[in-house]
Amino acid sequence: MKTVNKSSGKKWIVVGVLIAVLAALLVGAILIGAPRKGELSGELSDAVLHEEKRIDLFGMSVNPALISAFVVTAVLLLFALCVRIFAIPRFKEVPNRFQLVIEQLVSFFNNMAKSGSPEHNSFLGGYIFAAGCYIFVGTVFELFGIQLVTISGHSVSMPAPLSDINAAIAMGFMSYFVILGGGIATNGVRGLGRALKEFSLPVSMSFRLFGALLSGLLVTELVYYALFLSVGVPVIVGVLFTLLHAIIQTYVLTMLTATYFGEVTEPPKPKAKKVKKSAAAA
Repeated sequence: MKTVNKSSGKKWIVVGVLIAVLAALLVGAILIGAPRKGELSGELSDAVLHEEKRIDLFGMSVNPALISAFVVTAVLLLFALCVRIFAIPRFKEVPNRFQLVIEQLVSFFNNMAKSGSPEHNSFLGGYIFAAGCYIFVGTVFELFGIQLVTISGHSVSMPAPLSDINAAIAMGFMSYFVILGGGIATNGVRGLGRALKEFSLPVSMSFRLFGALLSGLLVTELVYYALFLSVGVPVIVGVLFTLLHAIIQTYVLTMLTATYFGEVTEPPKPKAKKVKKSAAAA
């Protein structure tokens, strides 16, 4: 009887906590009120076009995503330099946690390169490792909420670099040029022809990245401006969507790059020799 009473008591505590949380969210949503007319559409439009929230960089009006790209690039280069100088010389046969994480990441992208391009994968492994790290870190970067002051004097959070269509196009074309260069270096004109057949590949890569990362921002904005969801819920939704997109887009772009690179660098199959039939009857 005591066990039953304890379990039922815990259930009532959980129900009470949930009711209290829902009540707090409801009160907060009512106090905040509904968004002003046109405010939501303005936020969504600026998230795509970046016409209003621009940053002054040495006298030039630039997109906040450009500042994010510089910061993410600098952080990755500094981290790689520190790992090379201080961590790698101390690697041991029995790895610690940090060494294990680094080795697992390198092995993951190296295996992806080998499975996509069994013949030529030395440069491919290094490229998809760098591209994957940039996509993942650049996507998660927006969770830090670092604030900048726009030209108009308003505050804006630094977005993910690839949420800007220009950065997404640059990443897509860079991957395509790696594929194109690998085809030419290994198969010459044949490799060039194979790569040029996939003329829509850079466009599809670019808009896949841009659409996926932008959709997370738009969904978060929609949740934020919903009356009964604008307190607490956007934080959870934003974190979940950001992490999900970071993992999925990192895997998708690196996997596609490895696959297409393997196709254009595949050596030509040798032609089967014709066996001459003997004129003499057996």
